[in-house]
Amino acid sequence: MIRYFRSLSLLLVAALVAPAGAAQIVVHHDVARQALTLNVARLIFTMRLLHWPDGTRVRVFVLPDADPLHQEFAKTSLDLYPRQLRRVWDRHLFSGAGAIPVEVSSVEEMLRRVAETPGAIGYLPDGLARGEVRVVNVQ
Repeated sequence: MIRYFRSLSLLLVAALVAPAGAAQIVVHHDVARQALTLNVARLIFTMRLLHWPDGTRVRVFVLPDADPLHQEFAKTSLDLYPRQLRRVWDRHLFSGAGAIPVEVSSVEEMLRRVAETPGAIGYLPDGLARGEVRVVNVQ
């Protein structure tokens, strides 16, 4: 019951704090990068850059394609349409040539998975990142 109320309160805070569609890239607290270029962000989220500079494997977490935050993130942070990302991921999956991102079901799960997975990267509504994850700017 407590977990339910905590989840509900987190979603309410996300709805109140974040304007519709505003997203920021977050990484596991051990990832050394402070900022990413647009090109590097695209390489990471299209699963073409698989390791951080220190050798740690990149673990990408995304929300479902239909999620409004995912759609806005793809358009504003990566300058891609969500369908373009899906096409790249499907090509990786069906060709056997590479991995695809881990899909999480909610913002709360995104925060939890990025916080507990070394090398993780994902995105959250503006203002929702806490101490266990760091915000990384796209330049």
